[in-house]
Amino acid sequence: MTKSQQVIMYMGVAIMAVTAGLLLRAQLTSNPQSAENGGAETLFAASLPDLQGKNQSISQWRGNVMVINFWATWCEPCRDEIPEFIELQERFRAKGLVFIGIAVDQQERTAAFSKEIGINYPVLVGDMRALDLAGAAGNRQGALPFTVVIDRGGNIIGTKLGRLSHSKLESMIKPLL
Repeated sequence: MTKSQQVIMYMGVAIMAVTAGLLLRAQLTSNPQSAENGGAETLFAASLPDLQGKNQSISQWRGNVMVINFWATWCEPCRDEIPEFIELQERFRAKGLVFIGIAVDQQERTAAFSKEIGINYPVLVGDMRALDLAGAAGNRQGALPFTVVIDRGGNIIGTKLGRLSHSKLESMIKPLL
């Protein structure tokens, strides 16, 4: 291979790398509002079984301020934030706040943990489909816990991957109530 052929080949590779980087950047910074709105519609279209095995449509809570939390019994940060969710649900239920727990776990383990800790909001149980829902709402990593806050109009106004502090969540939901 001649020197000029090597230069042309390296330039081609460099152009492809820059193009791939620009495409990735565009994908990651594309209009997050439209992605979030599509994510909300995906959530509202979903039905998952509750702790008794009866399918529940997430759309039944539309019109409320919703905090949808994807969690699992084996996830320590998930377990740590649930008591704060219980307290906030109790405090703001009358103002139209609804927490919805979506467990990526087994039904039996989820029911036992929910009873033990005294969860006072709807708990649904999902499998890999629940992770697909979380992904549609913005959880590209597929990690837990993942929390989505939806206003009364059905728009996602915030998401948080990882443990959500009591004060941060309260500051997100109070203006919506």
